[in-house]
Amino acid sequence: MGALEHLEQQVLQLSSEDLEKFRVWFLELDHQLWDKEIEADARAGKLDHLINEARAEFKAGKTRAL
Repeated sequence: MGALEHLEQQVLQLSSEDLEKFRVWFLELDHQLWDKEIEADARAGKLDHLINEARAEFKAGKTRAL
């Protein structure tokens, strides 16, 4: 049995209270990892084309400021 399968079996054995705590912890971890990925992509310039596209749409009147 691989590590993932072992982890799946352990999660299935959690009480409903512990499963809820695990769910909250895992979602927070997932959000933190996503934030780090977005920050790294921004620093690397991978999002520049999206920024430029949004600015062009704004200047063309296709969007509005909030």
